[in-house]
Amino acid sequence: MTVQDVLKQIVDPNTGKDLVSGKYVKRLQEDGGKVELELVLPYPGKKFIPGFTETVRQKLMTEAGVTEVTLDIRSEVVSHASQRGVPHIPGVKNVIAVASGKGGVGKSTTAVNLALALAAEGARVGMLDADIYGPSQPTLLGLEGQQPESPDGKSMKPVIGHGIQTMSIGFLIDPEQPMVWRGPMVTQALLQLINETKWDNLDYLVIDLPPGTGDIQLTLAQKVPVTGAVIVTTPQDIALIDARKGLKMFEKVNVPILGIVENMSVHICSNCGHIEPIFGEGGGERMGKDYNIEMLGQLPLSMSIRLNADNGKPTVVAEPDGPIADIYQKIARRVAVKVGDMQQDFSSKFPKIVIQNS
Repeated sequence: MTVQDVLKQIVDPNTGKDLVSGKYVKRLQEDGGKVELELVLPYPGKKFIPGFTETVRQKLMTEAGVTEVTLDIRSEVVSHASQRGVPHIPGVKNVIAVASGKGGVGKSTTAVNLALALAAEGARVGMLDADIYGPSQPTLLGLEGQQPESPDGKSMKPVIGHGIQTMSIGFLIDPEQPMVWRGPMVTQALLQLINETKWDNLDYLVIDLPPGTGDIQLTLAQKVPVTGAVIVTTPQDIALIDARKGLKMFEKVNVPILGIVENMSVHICSNCGHIEPIFGEGGGERMGKDYNIEMLGQLPLSMSIRLNADNGKPTVVAEPDGPIADIYQKIARRVAVKVGDMQQDFSSKFPKIVIQNS
C-alpha cells in the first residue's frame, strides 16, 4: 500500500475520522523509504499524542514498507462559530458554558474539573465564575483571599490557580457580604468580569453559570459568544425536569449543546466500596436520547470529590491518575473534540470595510 492509502486507514479514535478525511495531514514528504509527516489535531491531546504517534509510525513501517519515519503530531485549537452578531472576547478562542437548571447538582465542581482536565491536555484555559450571588470558584481553586491586579486601573489580570486563569466576583468582595442586587446590576457585573479581564490567549474559557434560566443565562446567550454548552444533572427526576429547561433555553438562543454530564450517578461507600444508585438511574441517558444529545460521562457521588473541592484542590489536580480524574479527562476530551468538529469562525480573517464620503 502507498503511504496515502495507509493514512486513509488510520482512524483517530477520538473523532472517528481517518487522517485524510479528517484533514489532519498538513505536510507529507516522501523520499525513497523515508517519510516526513506532520499531523495537526483540532483538540488538545497531550496525553493521547505519544501513544498515537507510535501507532501511526508502526502502521506506516509495517503496511507501507517505510524504513524511516519523521513524525510530528501536534494540537491546534482554533476559534469556532458562536451566536451570530455577538462580538468576540479579546484573548479567547472558544467559550464553553457549564449550566444546570437546578442548584446542588455539582455543576461548579464539574466545571472546575472540566477546565483543569482541558489544561492537563495542554490547552490554555480560563475559568469565569458567573454566579454573582454565590461565587464558589475561589474556594474550589484554593484562591480565597486573592485579589486580581489592575495595572492600568481599567482592566484586571486574571488570578492564576492550578495553571488556569480565573475571575470571580468572589475576588472583589468580602466573602460574607451578600450581593443584594437586582437583575440589571448583576448582568452588568457579569459583563464587566468578562470584558474587563485581560484573558491571555485562551483556547477555552469555561463559564460556571448559576442554576436556573434567568437574567445571567439570558445575558450570556445574547451578549457573550458561547461556542457550546454542557448541561450537568443528576439522575433524579426533579433535577432532570429543570435540566431539560436549561437545555431548551440554549436551543432557543441557538447555542449548541455539547453534551450532558450526569453527576452523582451512583453512591460509592467509602468503607466497603458498595455501589448504589441512591438518586435513581438512567435519567441522563434518557434525557440524551430524548433530545439526541451525547452523554459525555457519569460521575459517582464520592466523598473524595467533595473533600478535594473543599480543600481547594479539585480531583483532577489532587488525584490526577485516579479513576474519577480519568472520567473527567474523558469528558473534557469529548467536549474538546465536539468543539473541534464545529464550524470554524473566520470573521477575524476578513478586513473591516469602511465607507466614507469623499
